[in-house]
Amino acid sequence: MTIRISLGHVDRYDDRIATFAHQLGLTGVQLHTPDHLPGAGGFWSLEELRALRERCDADGLAIDGLENVPLAHFWKIQRGLAGRDEQIENYQRTIRNLAAVGIDLLGYNFLGTYVWRTDMAARGRGGALVTTFDLADVGAGNALAGYRLTPDHPVDEPITAEQMWANHQYFLDAVLPVAQEAGVRLALHPDDPPVDVPLGGIARIFTSPAALGRAFEQAGGSPSWGLNLCLGTVSEMNGEQSINEVIDLLGPSIFYVHFRDVRGTVPRFTECFLGEGNFNPGRVIRRLYDAGFDGFLIDDHVPAMTGDVDTWGDISSEAYVSRGRAHAIGYLQGVLNGLGLAGQVRVIKGS
Repeated sequence: MTIRISLGHVDRYDDRIATFAHQLGLTGVQLHTPDHLPGAGGFWSLEELRALRERCDADGLAIDGLENVPLAHFWKIQRGLAGRDEQIENYQRTIRNLAAVGIDLLGYNFLGTYVWRTDMAARGRGGALVTTFDLADVGAGNALAGYRLTPDHPVDEPITAEQMWANHQYFLDAVLPVAQEAGVRLALHPDDPPVDVPLGGIARIFTSPAALGRAFEQAGGSPSWGLNLCLGTVSEMNGEQSINEVIDLLGPSIFYVHFRDVRGTVPRFTECFLGEGNFNPGRVIRRLYDAGFDGFLIDDHVPAMTGDVDTWGDISSEAYVSRGRAHAIGYLQGVLNGLGLAGQVRVIKGS
């Protein structure tokens, strides 16, 4: 069993990103709705997936997983609208194509109005730029509006929690048999922010450890369903206590980890540097290990330090390759080494 660090949440993979990964001593990348996969036909094609795989292989980097198909491929599935069956068929095709090129992990979310923040340029430690959320300010709208996974489709009728649970079950019933046959794992991201009130007219359902346990039950024990444990999102629930509950409940079903933190919990919180937030990173990694976690960590959202281009709302490779990200990855490497849990060097499989 190993715990390793992957260069994660990469939207625009290029030579700069590959060089950054090697300078940090990493051997794998995790890609987030990457530009190399436009999916013009409503699914990720075999040709574009193979080209991305071959590009990363040529750079000496394994693809540890992909996350979030384009919004146009998924929003009707989330909302339970007419046309979702076609989107599900295309999602099944994406799963089969992933398997055909040797990529076995796909993260997804069920956020009908995506991630919400009320300020994308607040000031954190030493004046670093960070994001915040305050439920009292949501009337002004989502400060992340305009991000490519934030939908601009109007919500004609409010969508209740009961409807969202039913939509998620409908999705799992359709895709998990295909994923299991293909050998692909699907990993759910908790709802960020985890508030039990609708945002933008759509309820949020994955807002507590118990709700994530219910998602596990919906999957019916399928080995192809698991959790993308976004520590920041779960920390937003009730700090380290909620993180411990999720790890203890779902340990072996945690496929990978977004390793970030916040200060405060809902209804208001601020993203922050590792080590100054709600949880102790060393204790959490040790608990993951003891619970049987065998996967990778990514650094996820990071503060923008002096000289950095922006916070995580900017998806350019220039913004991605930042002091804030190097700090987060170096911090995690130090914790893993200090605990004696650093992953071994991986051998990249041929395509």
